[in-house]
Amino acid sequence: MSALKTIILLPIMLSFHLTTIHSQHQVKVLESYDVLEPSLDLESDTTYVINFWATWCKPCVQELPYFEQLNLESKNKAVKVILVSLDFAKQIDSHLIPFIEKRKLTSQVVFMADKNYNQWLNKVSPEWSGSIPATLLLRGQQRAFVEQEFDSADELSTWIYSFIKS
Repeated sequence: MSALKTIILLPIMLSFHLTTIHSQHQVKVLESYDVLEPSLDLESDTTYVINFWATWCKPCVQELPYFEQLNLESKNKAVKVILVSLDFAKQIDSHLIPFIEKRKLTSQVVFMADKNYNQWLNKVSPEWSGSIPATLLLRGQQRAFVEQEFDSADELSTWIYSFIKS
């Protein structure tokens, strides 16, 4: 390889490498639901808002700004938003990561790699049919679950804060 080709290609290759590293840090891959719940500090007073969604789900995408607003408004509160993507594994780099970057999501995004839904849906909630969007609230031993799309940030906040006050 000539010196000129090396000079031209090296920055391109470094840029690609840094983008790959950056993207890998944005999305943590969960091999199963059993990895998610133990990683949460359920002994604290933190309320975890766990939204199950996918980039191909129109209602999920429509309500994401409400979760982002909640995430921004809750920075100094004991509320943590986690967006669990149920996208297809082969589309993480081509769909999920560009989606996150384009919309500048600030909430923690994790990818659920375990597609054996029958093994873990009941662990989230026995009432969950498997449709999305779906949201789980956790604080200590308290749990609340809803399998619906939120129509506004106010509706989401009202549901969460009524859970916190209970």
